[in-house]
Amino acid sequence: MTASVAARVLGLIDLTNLSDDCTENDVAELCARAHGAHGSVAAVCVWPRFVGRAVRELANTGVKVATVVNFPRGNDSVDDVLGMVERCVGEGADEIDLVIPYEKLRDQVDGDGDRAVVHLVAKVKESLPAGRLLKVILETGELRDQGLVERAARLAVASGADFIKTSTGKTPVSATPEAAETMLSVLRESPRIDRRVGIKPSGGIRSVAEAAGYLAIADRIMGPDWVTPETFRFGASGLLDAVESELA
Repeated sequence: MTASVAARVLGLIDLTNLSDDCTENDVAELCARAHGAHGSVAAVCVWPRFVGRAVRELANTGVKVATVVNFPRGNDSVDDVLGMVERCVGEGADEIDLVIPYEKLRDQVDGDGDRAVVHLVAKVKESLPAGRLLKVILETGELRDQGLVERAARLAVASGADFIKTSTGKTPVSATPEAAETMLSVLRESPRIDRRVGIKPSGGIRSVAEAAGYLAIADRIMGPDWVTPETFRFGASGLLDAVESELA
C-alpha cells in the first residue's frame, strides 16, 4: 500500500531547490533527479536566475520548470514583480509561484490588504501567456487564523490563480493539514469558473506518510478522482528521497 501511495505522490512533486546557496551545479543535479527509473516529477522549482539552466536541462523530458517571484516576503513593487515574471517567461518558465503581500493582508488598514492581493494577482495573471500556470502562495503560517487563510484563498482564486499554495518554506510554519483543508474547502465551494484551480501544499512535507495525509484530505473533500498533476502538487525538496526509497 505504501508503495502505491509513493507512486501516486511521485508525479505530483514540484522538486524544489530554493536554498540561498544554490548553484548552477545544484540545479543540474536537481533536474537530473526529476526524471528517473521510477518516473518523473511534475516540475522543478528554482530561483529566477536558474530558469534558463533548468529549461535546458529538462528539454524533452515533459517536466515543467517553475520559479518564484515576490519571494519570500511578498513585499516587492508590482512593477518589479511584473518585470521578473516577463524575464522568467522569456527564459522558458512554465509556471510562476507568486507570493501575495500577505503582511498587508494580515495587518490591513481600510481594506488595503485585500486590494493589494487582488491587484497583484490579477496583474500577474493578465501578463502570463496562455498555457503558463500561476500558483499563488498565501503563506498560511503567517496568517492569523483559518478565517484569514480562507479569505486569502478566495481572493487569489477570484483574481486568477490557477493554484493556491500554502507556503514559501521560509517561515517557521509551512504547510499544515488544517490550512490545506481550509483551502480545499474554498475550491470545493467556489462557483464554477472557466479553469481548474488546484492546490500545492509546500514546505516541511518529507515523508510518504505525511504526503498521504494531504492526499486523503483532498480525496475526502474533492473526490477520489480529482487529484492529478493539473490540480495537486507537493512543493518539496526532500520528499523525493522518501518516495524513491519506498519504490526501490
